[in-house]
Amino acid sequence: QGADTLALNTDAQDLLNATADRKLLVGREITGGLGAGNDPNKGEEATRQSEDELKEYLHRADMVFVTCGLGGGTGTGASPIVAEVANRLDTLTVGVVTLPFSVEGKRRSRNAKVGLRNLREVADTVIVIPNNRLLRVAPDLPIPAAFMAADQLLMDTIKGITELITKPGLINLDFADVRTVLSEGGVAMIGIGESGRENRATKAADEALNSPLLDVDITGAGGGLVNVTGSPDMSLDEAKSVVGQVSEALAPGAQISWGAQVSDDLTKAMRVLVILSEVHSPYAPSPSEGPTGERREAGEGELELELESLG
Repeated sequence: QGADTLALNTDAQDLLNATADRKLLVGREITGGLGAGNDPNKGEEATRQSEDELKEYLHRADMVFVTCGLGGGTGTGASPIVAEVANRLDTLTVGVVTLPFSVEGKRRSRNAKVGLRNLREVADTVIVIPNNRLLRVAPDLPIPAAFMAADQLLMDTIKGITELITKPGLINLDFADVRTVLSEGGVAMIGIGESGRENRATKAADEALNSPLLDVDITGAGGGLVNVTGSPDMSLDEAKSVVGQVSEALAPGAQISWGAQVSDDLTKAMRVLVILSEVHSPYAPSPSEGPTGERREAGEGELELELESLG
């Protein structure tokens, strides 16, 4: 709701299987439509050739989400170029990326660190989801299911932000509220909590603030977005108590924006999504590392864009 999607890839076959409002094959002359071969430089060069097409597609957007799994060729090389194009259009640009599982190898991990560094230089905020931390949330997941869970988490994060603005609810944010938190948010991390038990508001907030995905000292965060979703019996006071709990956990000067919605999908439960910006992340890459190629692992394909059309 309120968003359009663009799937971008160097691999024509993968792009055919993508679900998006529009699809863009980049670097046909460079890759022959066969992919970037896990070479970020090739992914970057391919995307540079399509800058004019990207500009045409992005120029009406108020907000652009650039989402991918870092570590391969297309996502790692293309995402900073897409963010750079959006940034030049004075569009709020937010990266939402995963970092590779450790089983994917050291080279892929090094690629991801460099890709994250490059993306940070051109995006207003980059929300980082370390896949290894995802395994702490669901340690028994088979590898294919873990990749699917990582992809779903990317989309749930974007959905959580967009619904704060576009979906009618108990408390809605306007675009200016979101821009305030994310316009210079640096690296951001997420926490998710849900509870259907007694004191559900307190327990859901506590679970979100202590989520394995929120792998930072939260007291150092400069700002936060909080999305509170509850079953139809959720009260406004319960939603406010969640935000109060998050506020107390952060530094006094942290800028917090929040919204609350009712969902029929929940039964006597509350769900809390917390996005903390300007965090001191252990995943900040070293500037001395450069990308190196490696064979592509399953689960990381096309680069996707979510475009907010708020005007």
